[in-house]
Amino acid sequence: MFEWIADPQAWIALGTLTALEIVLGIDNIIFISILVARLPEEQRDRARTIGLGLAMIMRLALLFSIAWVMGLVDPFFTVFGQEISGRDIILILGGLFLLTKSTREIHESFEMHHPEAQGRKKQASFASILAQIAILDIVFSLDSVITAVGLADHVSVMAIAIIIAVGVMLLAAKSIGEFVDANPTIKVLALSFLIMVGMVLIADGLDFHVPKGYIYFAMAFSVAVEMINIRMRKSVERSASLQRDIGDEPGDTGKTGVAPPESGERR
Repeated sequence: MFEWIADPQAWIALGTLTALEIVLGIDNIIFISILVARLPEEQRDRARTIGLGLAMIMRLALLFSIAWVMGLVDPFFTVFGQEISGRDIILILGGLFLLTKSTREIHESFEMHHPEAQGRKKQASFASILAQIAILDIVFSLDSVITAVGLADHVSVMAIAIIIAVGVMLLAAKSIGEFVDANPTIKVLALSFLIMVGMVLIADGLDFHVPKGYIYFAMAFSVAVEMINIRMRKSVERSASLQRDIGDEPGDTGKTGVAPPESGERR
């Protein structure tokens, strides 16, 4: 089972596959972070851990069912000359779910800024959040395992890469979630990424393959621009705060240039 340990190519495959699994898990982390933000704060860490644990279990289960997974590539039926396989159906349904969920989250994010909507905000149940995470984990796991099968020859190499990747995701998930939750514009950007990922999944299911490099470059560029925007906003806020502090200092005469009368002074 571990005869590959003495094979340098297997180690190269392990490193490459682990890096790819981490990159492929970014959208999964974003989705989980946005979902668990709807839970009470004391439940978020547990939901995040269970969600990523489910992702690992599903990936390993699919990995050890390689024959079934690869059988999903065989066409089930044909529509308008387009062959549809089991994998295509899962990707299309997953993409539609991601589009619907992300669009609703964006709509609710805008609604929550209206005063009349503040009282209507509901916290989701723990079970419903885990159910939604599990649904998308199936889609992300399928893509991840098919990628692993294409890059490595040994099942144990694929399993180790998946476990390491999920471990890294567990370490990063909390800080990413807190950052997304603390910056509303980042949350909208993340949801926009998920809409894009949903569209790519649907396109992939219909055999219109979009190179992943284009998607990741677009995401990285958008995040870089948003980081600059956040730095600029913080700089403006600090400047405004400094101006207020100077204006509130004792003896400040304000715009009129006349000092206020002392408390005991008669007019």
